[in-house]
Amino acid sequence: MRKIILLITCMFGISVFSQIKVLKNESLVEIGKDNSVGLYKKEDKYTVNYQDLNTSNLNTIRAFSFQNLNGDVSGLYKLITDGFISAPEENIVLELPNDIIELHYEKNYGQPTVQFIQYINKNRKYVGKSQFLTQKQVDKVFGRTNGKYSMYDKASGINQDGKKGGASTASTTNPASGAKKKAKK
Repeated sequence: MRKIILLITCMFGISVFSQIKVLKNESLVEIGKDNSVGLYKKEDKYTVNYQDLNTSNLNTIRAFSFQNLNGDVSGLYKLITDGFISAPEENIVLELPNDIIELHYEKNYGQPTVQFIQYINKNRKYVGKSQFLTQKQVDKVFGRTNGKYSMYDKASGINQDGKKGGASTASTTNPASGAKKKAKK
């Protein structure tokens, strides 16, 4: 009997001082994904994940994140799709809180495409490049084909006119959380 009580006491003592703690699992919601590029939402933060084609290891996954302030996700979507209508002569440069993103437009097989070029931690030495995306693929990534775009269109709040925000009222000069649009030199 003493051994059983001693064993239970030891087991209880070990569980009290254990180093492993179970954390609350915060949900990551997929807005849309096409091949190796996807848009995800976690609370009020949006993340674009992509397979980095700029490295020799094709298993390298890169990401850039921003918050949906002033309808920035809708603004980024509008900025990208406007580039399909009239392709800019130079890359569109966006400054995010942690990274610099360039939208590079190019015609592939006669079809306009866009590529994300990421300067990691705003350092031009470390560059990540996504695959080229067509308009249809961009629609899929931003949840336009599955209806999940409503997750970020609703979050845009109220604009300066006092109307509910959405894709049509999103700011294109601030496409990604504190982002600044710059011209490439």
